[in-house]
Amino acid sequence: MQFWRWLVLLSTVVLAAAQTPVRRPVSLIVTHGTVVTVDANRRVIEDGAVAIDGRDIAAVDTSDAIDARFSAPDTIDATGAVVMPGLINTHTHAPMVLYRGLADDLALMDWLQKYIFPAEAKTVSPEFVRAGTRLAALEMIESGTTTYADMYYFEEEVARATKAAGLRGVLGETIIQFPAPDAKTPAQGIARAETFVREFQGDDLITPAIAPHAMYTLDTETLKACRRFADSFGTPVIIHVAETQAEVQASQEKFGKTPVAYLESIGFWGPRTVAAHGVHVTQADIDVLARRRVAVSHNPESNMKLASGTAPVIAMREAGVTVALGTDGAASNNDLDMFEAMRQAAFLHKLISGDPRAIPAPTAVEMATIDGARALGMDREIGSLEPGKRADVIVVSMQSARQTPMYDPLSHLVYVTRGDDVRTTIVNGRVLMRDRKVLSLDRAQVLSDARGFAARVREAVAPEGAVRR
Repeated sequence: MQFWRWLVLLSTVVLAAAQTPVRRPVSLIVTHGTVVTVDANRRVIEDGAVAIDGRDIAAVDTSDAIDARFSAPDTIDATGAVVMPGLINTHTHAPMVLYRGLADDLALMDWLQKYIFPAEAKTVSPEFVRAGTRLAALEMIESGTTTYADMYYFEEEVARATKAAGLRGVLGETIIQFPAPDAKTPAQGIARAETFVREFQGDDLITPAIAPHAMYTLDTETLKACRRFADSFGTPVIIHVAETQAEVQASQEKFGKTPVAYLESIGFWGPRTVAAHGVHVTQADIDVLARRRVAVSHNPESNMKLASGTAPVIAMREAGVTVALGTDGAASNNDLDMFEAMRQAAFLHKLISGDPRAIPAPTAVEMATIDGARALGMDREIGSLEPGKRADVIVVSMQSARQTPMYDPLSHLVYVTRGDDVRTTIVNGRVLMRDRKVLSLDRAQVLSDARGFAARVREAVAPEGAVRR
């Protein structure tokens, strides 16, 4: 009899164990937040969670559902916060944070030719680029940017500093006609780009690119050579296009064409090309960009500050052009806060169009996330919170007086939130900042180094009066 009781008890235990689901172990769970997925269904999960397994997202669901299916050695409690994809900044010059505030309230050409180009000639070095990139990376981590596109000099140094900080980057070696800090000729610049591409091709975080500066700073043969290079190595292309009326006028006078039409006529356009600014483009230009699948990086703050004009974003989107957001460099913005870029883009196009529905909050969020991923050719990997995508996730606090009450999280993300509301930043599954403490950089050292280089910049340009007081 005792044997049968023991057998019944054992059977009951075995049956109960068989019916209890086994929780899959993962590396990290972000739980109890309002999850804004930015997926195709635009899901917003009130008490949601994201399970992260290594570098990838394992699942996105309610907190209860994630808790039932997964276990993790580390959990981030996102109560009172929005959990969303990391922001994607599609146009920067990261090391130029060291020129922040150097020369303000100027037209683009005056700003470039009288202040920035001379300052760069005297101060840019590999050490300068490393220090500037680390400062930019710190600012981006603290404000929720997880991926950025860059174009500058000594781009291999930008890449090394970016990778060490844990950020994702599409980084373009700048090619320009006149002697640059890292190359005396365009041919030398292209040779440097090849070395750069070979070093980082296939890297998990760094996508090397080539960045011909603009059609007005390069001759036709160099522009064609940059396109051949991109086609040969399969790299993205980043270029400034139609940023000012002066650029368009010069192009018309020299070639009888708009900048977009001129670049089309020489066979420059191709996929995985990001045209920064695109302010002064015609409908015919927009049709070319759409046909060639060229993405546009819209930089509303820089364009407003330099009085360059307003890009026809609504017309571009209607034509099927992918329009993403960028901050431009901090020398002309003057920060790298993508929440500001979202807000200003939404405000600007409501004002210009006279239509308050022009860029609604959900669209602005998409421009800063999934559209940025599309612009960079990375929408299968990043830009939304979906299983199988890389775990680029940010946690944004909604608990301050300014954030209270919150009826619509998307509205708050665009019209209320600032970069310093970001509490936690995760890239490729690695926590770079947790509860406002940056873990991948020595914050004090980064700021100290930046201040040291600022003193050198001041010394280099002050005799010529470039620092205006």
